[in-house]
Parts: sequence; C-alpha cells; structure tokens
Amino acid sequence: MATPAGLQPATSALGNGRVQYSLGFNPFPLVSNCNVFHNLLDQTVSGRTIEVHSLVSHERPNSGDIQMPSEILTDRLIHSLKPTSGQRLELSDSGCPGLVLRATRRGIKVWVLRYRGNDGRGARYRLGEYPQMTLRSARLEAGRLRNLIQGGGDPLREREDAREAARRDAVATFGNLLEAYWLACETGEWQPKRKIKRASTLHYERRLAARHIEPVLSAVPVSTIKRSTVKALLRDMVAKGIRAQTNRVQAIIRQVFNFAINEEIVELNPAMGFPSLHAPKPRLKIWKDHELRLLWAALDGHHVLRAQTGVEVHVSRQVRIALQLAVLLLQRRSEIVGMDIGELDFEQAVWVIPPERMKTSKPHQVPLPPLAIKLIKEAISLSKLPPDRQVGPVFPTPQDNTRPMKGEALTRAMDRIRACIGVEDRTVHDLRRTGSTALTSERLGVSPFIRSKVLGHGSDAGGGAQVSINHYDANEYMSAKRLALTTWQTLVLHIVSKDEPHPRKRQTGIIRGMLFGLDVANDRDQSYPCISGA
Repeated sequence: MATPAGLQPATSALGNGRVQYSLGFNPFPLVSNCNVFHNLLDQTVSGRTIEVHSLVSHERPNSGDIQMPSEILTDRLIHSLKPTSGQRLELSDSGCPGLVLRATRRGIKVWVLRYRGNDGRGARYRLGEYPQMTLRSARLEAGRLRNLIQGGGDPLREREDAREAARRDAVATFGNLLEAYWLACETGEWQPKRKIKRASTLHYERRLAARHIEPVLSAVPVSTIKRSTVKALLRDMVAKGIRAQTNRVQAIIRQVFNFAINEEIVELNPAMGFPSLHAPKPRLKIWKDHELRLLWAALDGHHVLRAQTGVEVHVSRQVRIALQLAVLLLQRRSEIVGMDIGELDFEQAVWVIPPERMKTSKPHQVPLPPLAIKLIKEAISLSKLPPDRQVGPVFPTPQDNTRPMKGEALTRAMDRIRACIGVEDRTVHDLRRTGSTALTSERLGVSPFIRSKVLGHGSDAGGGAQVSINHYDANEYMSAKRLALTTWQTLVLHIVSKDEPHPRKRQTGIIRGMLFGLDVANDRDQSYPCISGA
C-alpha cells in the first residue's frame, strides 16, 4: 500500500483495518502542513481509514479536530491561523509544554492547557480567549498551573471548588437563598410541579414570607437552620393564633430548601420529617337561599347601602357586577376581576380565560348565560374605555383604567356588604361552593364530571380515566357546560326573586341531604322550579 504524500507510516498497527500515519518534521512553512492535513481528512487507502496525528501530540484528537505540528507560537502566526471546511484547528506551543491554541469552527481562538491529573487521565483546562488573553499571559498562566499540577494539585478541581464556594457564599443566609428562590421561580428555572408558578401565587407567597419568615430567618446562615429552628417559628405562629397560614409558611420553607438541595447548597430539608402543626379543616359554608336573596338585592342596581348602624357603605356598581358574575359563572374571584375584553366573544357567548390566569395552567372556556352577557356589557360601559377598544380590563382600577382590579377588592366589598345585610361568615369563594353544590344536587342534577368542567378543575376521575382525559380528550363539553350554567342562572333568578315563598315552605338552603352542620332540607319544603335535563 502506498504511503500518502507528506506522511510517514506509524511504528505500530492499529488493527481493525486502520492505518495510522504521522507528520514528519516539515522544514516547509506551516501552511504546507495545513494543506497536507486538509487534503487527507476524508482520504482512504485501500478501504482503510487514515488517522492523522502530530508527532508531538500526547492525546488522541477529538473527532473533527485537526492536530497541527508543534510550533513556537507568535502573535503573527496566531492572527493568520484560520480553520477551513468547518474544521477545528489545534496548535501546540512548543515554547510552553501543554499549551494549546484551539481555533473553533466560528473562528474563536481559545487557550487550553493539556495535562494529566492525579488519576493519570488526560484533562483540558480552558485558560481564556485570544486576544483577550495574550500569548505572554497564556504562557505565564500555563506555567503557574504546571507548577500546581507538579505539586499534586488539579486546576479543574480547584475551579469547581471555587465556583461551589462562590455559590455557597452568594446564598450564605436564608434571606439570600430566598431571593435566589424567588428569581428561579419567576424565570421558570425552578418548577417544582413542572409548571411555572403564577404571578398571583408568587405575590401571595412573598407576602407570607415577608410577614412571618424573613423577620426570623432572613439573617440566619443556611447551614445553621435545623428542624428545631423551623418548628420554633411555626409554634410561635400557632401561639399567636395563626392557624392555616402556619401550614403555608411551612410549605414555603420546604420548597425553598428543596430548591437549595437541587442546587447542591444543602443536603437535608429541615422543613420535612414532621407533621403540620395545624390540622386543616375543609370549609363547608354555603349561602342559603334567603342569604343569597339578601345579597342579590344589595348587589342589584345603584342604590345606597347602609350598615345596620345607619352608616352609608360605598360599593361601586362595577364591584357589584363582578360579585353578581361570581354568583352566575362560579369562577374564582381573580379570574372574574381579571376579565379582559379580548377574552370575550359575545356572538358565541363564550369567555375564554387564558392559561396564565388559570390555576390549572390550561385555557378555560366559560359559556355566558344571557344575564351574564348583559352584566358584562354594562361593566364595559362603566370602564371608561373607548367603545372600539378590542382589549382592556372589564373591571379596571379607579386609578388606572388599563389595569384590572385585584381579587382582594371583592373580598373587602363582600365584608362591607355582609355588614349591611346581616349575614355572618360568608365569603366570595363560598358563592363558588354554593353553585357547585347546587349543580350536582337533585335541584339541577348535573354530573360531577360536567360540574368540574364548569369550575375549571382538572377532573374528578382517577387512574386510567384520568390519563385518558389528560392526554386523549381535548373536548371542552361546551353544550353540557352551557346547559349547566343556564339552568343555574334560572335557579338563581328564582331564588332571588322578590316573590316570597309560601309561609309553610321554608327555604333552608341549596344543600340537601348532607349532614355538614347545616340545615337538612326536604325536597317537599323547597320552593324552586323543576329543572331537568342538565
């Protein structure tokens, strides 16, 4: 077999049909050697692959690299070095053992130090880019690192240790760790439930942290926080009469330390391994029929509200409409006040809530009954937006008609209204529970599956059925949802009508046959229209 021009046969065979050649010392300029390499990259001899190595190379080259002969590097030579045919070039500096200049496919030139670690394996240490790191600086740094290696050190290991120390110093206190956690959640880098946290959730968690966590743990070193530290904080909250928020604070601390474990800042989570200090009880309050009638009377119209003490209570018409829609549509308060004109289709009578505003992070289509459409159009007319506006909040703040209200506005308004109508311990969210209960009761007979679709929940199914719904069912069940909300509107309008029921037909509530500490109603004692087919 003929030896290709410019190459010398290797002294040892590689086997498997391969033949290794090496460049001899070439008295000609560097360009000649480059041309030899370029011409032989894809050449084969008698079907045998040619592998080209420099005589001064101590490592087998990476795939796609061109190993050029060792040269005493100069700035002029480095400037003239350019890769061709999309290949990377590596040029060793014979004036400094182990120093290599790598020219990438994009023309970036990088200084690399080749050495063998304590385990005998070859390693590469990136020094910097040329010309930011000059030839002289690269040689000086390579010499310093060679002395370190000869003394038993390892540059790569020391660099990793330095980075780890810097990362630990950056989050040395819990306050620093908490800020890193917020940033990772906001950017989506940290997704504990495989989804980006909603802005409203982060806002709520920040408020809780600022109120209960930061005053106690902000300046405490992360490495000193133990399980007893977290327990002491939670027990102090319970002693102050704070119950449900205690569990939420524990959850926040647990999530922060899970993030720290993922970042290899700590190894153990001190907020885990013990039960919650407060045993939560599910809220089961619902609005009874007579309470719902009083509420609707307070919401309907522009009349002045007065507390039982005679003091005038101000609740704007827009806020009243938002609460009426909370009754009719059974959506969350944040979804109601965040309603945008661009989400509404009055021709199809549909409101599409975008995924970023949904708890499930999925778009949700809400059928609009006739009364809901009428109320929404009234709210838009009160928003002071241009008539031809295609986007904009339906319920803007009084200070800025381009920003929507917050859900807390409905909560505060509900508290003032309850003081006027004499109803205690009822919330905006209880309206959603009231409608949900009515839908699946004998009054309306809606299936739990459709009820979940109306509310925007995932599903009440489980196991294989849940998998089918999540991955193989893209239906919105709009017809069934529209029928459910339309029949619910009919029932609401009957309940809130001014016609008082017969004295002997006492309306005790929407829930019937459920012993949750509420009145148990008998169907025969209810005064409501017969609605079927939902």
